Amino acid sequence: MIIGFRAIMEAIEAGKDFDKVMLQKGLKGELHADIKRVLIENQIPIQQVPIEKLDGLTRANHQGIIGFTSPIGFFELSDLIQRAFESARNPKFIYLDGVTDVRNFGAICRSAECSGFDGVIIPEKGSAQINEEAVKTSAGALFHIPIARTRSVVETIKILQESGISLVGCTEKTDQLIQQVDFTKPTCIVMGAEDTGISDDFIRKADALGKVHMEGKTSSMNVSVAAGIIMYELNRQRLI
Repeated sequence: MIIGFRAIMEAIEAGKDFDKVMLQKGLKGELHADIKRVLIENQIPIQQVPIEKLDGLTRANHQGIIGFTSPIGFFELSDLIQRAFESARNPKFIYLDGVTDVRNFGAICRSAECSGFDGVIIPEKGSAQINEEAVKTSAGALFHIPIARTRSVVETIKILQESGISLVGCTEKTDQLIQQVDFTKPTCIVMGAEDTGISDDFIRKADALGKVHMEGKTSSMNVSVAAGIIMYELNRQRLI
């Protein structure tokens, strides 16, 4: 956690990767405008919060701004895709749409790394914080699997599909089982939050939709468990 305008500016200039920066709502002035511009230029997520939120995080003079550094670096999505194709692999990615639970995020990253995925893609906003707990839950996998952070869902879909990567949305809003989905071509699996599922944008634009077969009375699986099952199915098809 980095506190204050000058400290955060120096950290950005030193090349530190930030998970997010919290800015106090209602702040005005040249210094505030400058830091906001720098944050946007460096694609660092900004969260506007009331002063009570910042006061609850520290007793120090935070000046209306607190930054959270990330234990990992982030990739550009286009670079991640290019890297996967250049390695002569059949690319496989997973996009986490609104997965905010740190432990689920870490567990999915662990499964993705163990399954040989080329990267995990997350939105700039509405994603789990990548902190020590996430690293611990991932059993260190976050240090080995590339993470791409993107601003726009629409732009992400466009980049993936124009790169020849099939989008497979995992949702209960389909009759098709994941075993009926073709995972043998370059693929990005899309997993949504347990309460809301994947967004309508992904459902409309997906090349295929699939669901995990369930027989019990519980309406849904833990997202990290479901992700592991689907990643296994992808690898199973490619090993046949």
